[in-house]
Amino acid sequence: MAEPVSSPVWALDQPALLKAFGSSENGLSDAEAASRLAADGPNSLEDENRHRALRLLLRQVESPMVLVLLFGAGLAMTLREWSDAIIIVTVVAASALLGFSQEYKASTALLELKKRLALSAKVRRGGAVETVPAVTIVKGDIVELAAGNLVPADGVVLKASDFLVSEATLTGESMPVEKRPGTSAPEAPLAKRLNCVFGGTSVRSGTASVLITATGRATEVGNVARMITGAEGETEFARGIKHFGYLLIRVMIVMVLFVLITSQLLHRPLIESLLFAVALAIGMTPELLPAIVTVTLSTGARAMAKEGVIVRRLEALENLGSINILCTDKTGTLTEGAVRVDAAVDCRGAADDAVLRLAVTNAALETGIDNPMDQALLEAGKARGISGEGAKKLDEIPYDFTRKRLTIVIESPATPGKALMITKGSFATILAVCGSWRDGKTVVPLDKAGRAALSAYLDQQCGQGFRLLALATKEAEIKPDYTLADENDMVLEGFLLFADPPKAEARAAIASLAALGISLKVISGDNAPVTRHVADALGIPSGQLLTGPEIAAAPPDALPVMVEKATLFAEIDPQQKERIITALQKRGHAVGYMGDGINDAPALRAADIGISVDTAVDVARQTADIILLKRDLNVLRMGVESGRRTFANTMKYISMTTSANFGNMLSMALATPLLPFLPLLAKQILLNNFLSDLPSMAIAGDNVDAERISGVQRWSIRDVQRFMLVFGPLSSVFDLITFAVLLYGFTAREAEFQTAWFTVSLLTEVVIVLVLRTRKPAWQSRPGNALLLLSAAVAGLALGLPYIPLVARLFGFVPLPLSVLGVLVLIAVAYVLTTEIAKALYYSWLSRRSTA
Repeated sequence: MAEPVSSPVWALDQPALLKAFGSSENGLSDAEAASRLAADGPNSLEDENRHRALRLLLRQVESPMVLVLLFGAGLAMTLREWSDAIIIVTVVAASALLGFSQEYKASTALLELKKRLALSAKVRRGGAVETVPAVTIVKGDIVELAAGNLVPADGVVLKASDFLVSEATLTGESMPVEKRPGTSAPEAPLAKRLNCVFGGTSVRSGTASVLITATGRATEVGNVARMITGAEGETEFARGIKHFGYLLIRVMIVMVLFVLITSQLLHRPLIESLLFAVALAIGMTPELLPAIVTVTLSTGARAMAKEGVIVRRLEALENLGSINILCTDKTGTLTEGAVRVDAAVDCRGAADDAVLRLAVTNAALETGIDNPMDQALLEAGKARGISGEGAKKLDEIPYDFTRKRLTIVIESPATPGKALMITKGSFATILAVCGSWRDGKTVVPLDKAGRAALSAYLDQQCGQGFRLLALATKEAEIKPDYTLADENDMVLEGFLLFADPPKAEARAAIASLAALGISLKVISGDNAPVTRHVADALGIPSGQLLTGPEIAAAPPDALPVMVEKATLFAEIDPQQKERIITALQKRGHAVGYMGDGINDAPALRAADIGISVDTAVDVARQTADIILLKRDLNVLRMGVESGRRTFANTMKYISMTTSANFGNMLSMALATPLLPFLPLLAKQILLNNFLSDLPSMAIAGDNVDAERISGVQRWSIRDVQRFMLVFGPLSSVFDLITFAVLLYGFTAREAEFQTAWFTVSLLTEVVIVLVLRTRKPAWQSRPGNALLLLSAAVAGLALGLPYIPLVARLFGFVPLPLSVLGVLVLIAVAYVLTTEIAKALYYSWLSRRSTA
């Protein structure tokens, strides 16, 4: 069992540390780990299952509008208006339960999807290394970490080899920090605890064994209350919803004050007027919007999961449908990703097994980042009977994305008592540290003419689509530690040629993305000839190509224009990927970025939508918004279509409900000073609003016209406002016609007028959804079955409620004469036909405006 810790964990030596946490070099037993998990809880910053149902239920009644309604109910109780109070509470409860049931179902489905992407970690239990979910890690566990892993919890390093960790999420330091076993001073600040790792940071290179000392909320990242990738940015859609809310509040304030002041000037009862004004405000609000958005998004997420696309952050799903530029690497996305060694050659281009032997030794002894090229080298060596066995490793200088090379130091097989440095990496960075090259058994100085000849060979091979690595060696004295300064005056031994052919289906996928209005930009670390060769093979317009050095030299104000014009980017450093993304965003583009490596995390975060694959390194998967179960642009295309479908259905609800509610509330506000009574009672407004929202719950599964999917969709509060101001007042025109017919044609009294107005208002609100849900004529676009059935059911209720005695008595309805019902139906039909004509004119005007 663990013992009380008297000193900071980073100041304890290993024996004391293991004793303090009741662990050993073999780790905990499974039974002990299970016991500690039960006692301390999961290794998570937030237990998503705890009180989830209660939180969702409270969310339904926490909006200011609902609180105002409950205030009105309390006011009615105080004045002993029991029927009004009961009706208000009942409608609020029904709306809350409806929203809760839908959101609970949606959140449950989302949790199931997230479980498929849960982090795992390698833990030593009982002396054996096993892979377990990261949430089950406990204090005292020994975790094995390697390049690309996210550190699952806080811990102290027991063993390490070339172990570099990026701590930017905690310290803001952009450069990786080397972690070693040992102790740190008790007073050392977080950034100086060089024997510690912290949850949420990422391993850049090397390997380590770490004793876990804190989990969940007890970690450093838990103490500052932020997730591993920092605070999630607000999506464009979320910002749009917020501005939409501000618009509604402004409209409601004007309407409520107008109605309240007018009612008092007409000497109407204060309480009745106040309840009417409050109900009017509520009627203007699409109070089921949070539930509708959640249900629509989760429905889209489940549909995408069936296509092999997992949504990590539900709110970002809207952004997937809005991207008009997709930036991606070529390896594995545009190419097969099955890299193979085509040849190992000497400096003159002749096949040479000695070069392959050196390269295989380097790949076999590397402990840093796993990569397909090393795997291809090992497989090629195995096929030729070559392996790294027998080589005694002395040290390793890990790969980094600045030098673009990696060095393995072994005991020299040719010269006893000497060390042999074997370095492989990109052509330019290897030549930069070489002073000579091997010509057979002779070592020749590498002069300017030799470098030019080698560069010409590089261009020739890359022009044929081969990726090329250079390999160099150097004999050195044996010493305890080797640094970057030792990589100099090396001998160029030869080259490794890798083949990675383009995917057969990539050309069609690129064309289908273009048909969706998404242009592709290829960002590659390879050189220009290789990048252009792949682009030409796949029919990607290769137009302007920018290289890393050109981007580095570009003035900040010129870069956005440069990257917008370019299609291909070659020799790009990891830091430049993020610059390219942000430069495109400055030009007004919504940018998606697809990556799976450690160096892709900044770009994934910067993009409007970050896309990775389930085989990516931990840090990439946890930074991305969307995870593809298959690295295929066709899968991504289906995801984009699903995202656009989700966006379209969400906007249907917002636009249609807001315009209908605005029209009805505008009508009642205008009628208030003209009528000798209120056009509707407060409880009738609430019932109308509740029933008209019922069909909206089915919008999540509504059919979407192909035209809406084929074009890029962006949130625009101006479009919502314009839609509301066109179709809302149009409905008000027919409302005023209805008022005139009821008052002057049928001389309707208060109860009959309110019943007739409730009926026609609800009937038109439901029917008009079927008209405004599509830009085409309503009969050319089939709605979803659920939407159609619910709309028919509510339309039936609109006509039938006044004839149900109990309901009529509760809500103040009276049976309507058939003549009145007939006229109301005729008005509804005329309204529908007029709206169809207005819709055609409206979208025709929008089309002309957008092409002007």
